[in-house]
Amino acid sequence: MIRTKYDILNPRDQEEEQASQELARLLETYLLPLLTYLDTLLDKRLVRTFVQCCVAILRFRNNKQGLLLSELGSFLDGYHGLSKSAPAGTKRVGNLIRSLKWNAGHIDRFLLAEAEQEVERLKALGKRILAIMDGSVIEQPESTSPEAIGPAISSKAKRLNRSRVGLLFNPPLFRPIRVMGMEWTGTIITGLQGIPKLAVMRFWTTKGDYAEKVREKEEEVLRVLVRLWGPLLTFVFDRGYASGPWLEVLQKYRVRFIIRWIKNHRFFTSAGQEKKVWQIGLGKKYLAHQLIRDAKSGLKVTCDLWWTAVRHPHYAGPLYLVRARIQGKVSYLITNEPVATEEQAWEIFFSYKRRWQIETSFRYAKCELAMESPRVWFYEDRLKLFAIVLVVYAFLLHLLGESHTDLLKTILRLKCHRTGKRYKQALVPLYRLRWAISRLWNDCRPLLGSVFPPDLETIQVLALFQGEKCS
Repeated sequence: MIRTKYDILNPRDQEEEQASQELARLLETYLLPLLTYLDTLLDKRLVRTFVQCCVAILRFRNNKQGLLLSELGSFLDGYHGLSKSAPAGTKRVGNLIRSLKWNAGHIDRFLLAEAEQEVERLKALGKRILAIMDGSVIEQPESTSPEAIGPAISSKAKRLNRSRVGLLFNPPLFRPIRVMGMEWTGTIITGLQGIPKLAVMRFWTTKGDYAEKVREKEEEVLRVLVRLWGPLLTFVFDRGYASGPWLEVLQKYRVRFIIRWIKNHRFFTSAGQEKKVWQIGLGKKYLAHQLIRDAKSGLKVTCDLWWTAVRHPHYAGPLYLVRARIQGKVSYLITNEPVATEEQAWEIFFSYKRRWQIETSFRYAKCELAMESPRVWFYEDRLKLFAIVLVVYAFLLHLLGESHTDLLKTILRLKCHRTGKRYKQALVPLYRLRWAISRLWNDCRPLLGSVFPPDLETIQVLALFQGEKCS
């Protein structure tokens, strides 16, 4: 019988083992600044549990149960193998998020440091830096007892109730459907191209002891970004921020902004006439035309622009209206940046077009990373769990960088191979990447310990392998 030391893995298995360990090393290297700081606050066992939680979240793909502590505990890997029982792993995760020595603010500062690197990179390249801000909802319709859970407008119910032309008709609702949940206000930092970076993320509620007002929370998020990079950023908002009071807030902080406005709101034209937004420039010939790529179909469609100066009673400075017509649908963009040439108008339009990045971020976090699945009683503990998920999401975005292209292609080829042209040309294969990492680490469990030394048993096993290799 041939001894174990002469066993040789086939080339594909060796490649998988190598990719698994390389990915684990990248994860620990990426988390190094955060882990080093947490090590000054927490016991080393809790810091190791933090890393293992990130690995468990990546391994366990389940939209309904992905963040249940019992499920994470069963997928929790120790430094010497799989956790022997789910209750033991669950207790370790619980000890981490219940520890009073750290909070979600420590992870917020880590994400801001990552965003600052992106800001400095774009600044060095002379590119426009966008801060895209929007809100979403963490829906937990069956929850009633946990802290900081209150009524929230269900975007899922609104989407399911939508009529389909020629297929389904639902009468419009007089009032939106509300479910139990939490509010989510977030921002990302990005340029006109490239991978976005997470910036400020806030989870809050409108009811109970932790109740906060929506405008105050949004102003808090805005204030954080203005304090860090105010003159460098161009803020992009959707129609939910189209109001006079929000214009006053933006003027107070002296920020540059682009807002998609509601067509029935009133502005003053350069001639002093008060008109609804849709009436301004009605019948005028569009000044610029260009073929752009439609995000849904991938086809080239015609986009037409027209612009003019306007005024609003709640904003003292000059404003500009950019009308954008795409396939017969008109959008109205209000900005305080000068728009006098075709080049400036297109830059405003494409800056707003990047706003869809934050919508995809909300969707990915809730659908792929199971942000709506936690069943944690206490508010602070839930915030910590959300923060860990955001770190995992930030790591996945980090993997899409140019410096990791070879590893990314290897992982996708080994565990999520696709032959179609659409998949090969995808610029941001986030869903395939998560699937491939999950399958890779389930088949080849990573050995952690490149940042914090493993325990004595693991060192002895590694020494045995090294001795066999030398012999």
